[in-house]
Amino acid sequence: MKTAIVILNWNGRELLAKFLPSVIAHSASQATVYVADNASTDDSVMYLRKHFPQIKIIENAENGGYARGYNLALRQVEEELLILMNSDIETTEGWLTPIVEAFETESDLGAAQPKILDYKRPEYFEYAGAAGGFIDALGYPYCRGRIFDTVEKDTGQYNDNARIFWASGACFVVKKSVFWEAGALDEQFFAHQEEIDLCWRIHALGFSVKYIANSSVYHVGGATLGAMNPQKTFLNFRNTLFVLLKNVPSARVYILIVLRMCLDGIAAIKFLAEGNPAHVTAILKAHLDFYRKCRSIYRKRKGLKKTNVYFTRLSIIWLYFIKGKKTYTKI
Repeated sequence: MKTAIVILNWNGRELLAKFLPSVIAHSASQATVYVADNASTDDSVMYLRKHFPQIKIIENAENGGYARGYNLALRQVEEELLILMNSDIETTEGWLTPIVEAFETESDLGAAQPKILDYKRPEYFEYAGAAGGFIDALGYPYCRGRIFDTVEKDTGQYNDNARIFWASGACFVVKKSVFWEAGALDEQFFAHQEEIDLCWRIHALGFSVKYIANSSVYHVGGATLGAMNPQKTFLNFRNTLFVLLKNVPSARVYILIVLRMCLDGIAAIKFLAEGNPAHVTAILKAHLDFYRKCRSIYRKRKGLKKTNVYFTRLSIIWLYFIKGKKTYTKI
């Protein structure tokens, strides 16, 4: 199966210099490596042409974030299997083979991710994806290997291939035909949680999403927006409401959104108590922007197939904060 690795870059020359060599060394014999530049203002493109002439460069005319950046770039990619990879990923020898084999042998496989470990703490899972993602009934994401801020050590407890609800955007593998049939990435999201929205639509089309345990990569995480960046808080809180309004079937979506808004208010109080007023402002801005754009998001419901099966836990907040169950194996 012809495979493309597409790395989206915006002013990331140092990350490309550090991590692109491992991608080429471990992948170039099996895949074409692309860097899609999102209108960088540094010398990323010049650097790539000089030091990595073997890769293909796609130059986007604007910085449309993760979603639009990839949508624009992937229109120029001919390979049938697409790997959307963050620029702060270090690959490992042999990581690509199990992924390609899975897509070649499983006709219903639409999207997947490898095991994602922490580059800074290699024995631990990495926050953004870990061993595969899920959401609860209220849309809170969690992973095998990471629930909220609790990240597990990798002791082999998730060395089984498993069906998951969402694959991480840090290293997101998808069939090109499925990507476009599902409607590509929603550009209104800009960045964060657009992979959850896309996976929801992939499930609705009847395809599966999978975690492939015998493929491992290491992710720095937070190289573009750190965990405590208010812009990340804004995007995550707003985009969760987008995901729910767009995809939850039936009228219960309105009840869920009201509940989420109440819980977001509690989160804002928590941020304030911790001395983080910028994040309180980010949550307020997220809700205001949701109100402004909810009609356009709502209109997208009509054109989407929907699946009732999107969660296996009613409330991860209840299990984590009230019941004290901090790891996936305990929930």
